[in-house]
Amino acid sequence: MLEIAVEPGEGYVLCRPVGELDAYTVAQFREALIGLAEHQYVLIDLSEVPFMDSAGLGALIGGIRRARENDGDVAVACNRPALTRLLHTTGFDRIVPVCETVEEAVAALGEAG
Repeated sequence: MLEIAVEPGEGYVLCRPVGELDAYTVAQFREALIGLAEHQYVLIDLSEVPFMDSAGLGALIGGIRRARENDGDVAVACNRPALTRLLHTTGFDRIVPVCETVEEAVAALGEAG
């Protein structure tokens, strides 16, 4: 089961999925990201995601692509060592900032814009 909280921030929107991001839940996550593509800055907080597979990673990359097509940008906050390792190993951190806290990710978004 996946829950996705979306909260407005100051100059950005925060997307906080809670639960596993895998083949079973990825459609819900993808839909949420499509809905956020209209916002210029999107911050995705993966701190409550215990597991993410390639489907979840693909949805994340698709969301970033959509945001950038609309002249927006994305940053990711993640304090889970296993997920952070996945994001670094796949090179994901070379296309968007991956920070340990939401506050650091907000700062990274500001620098990107």
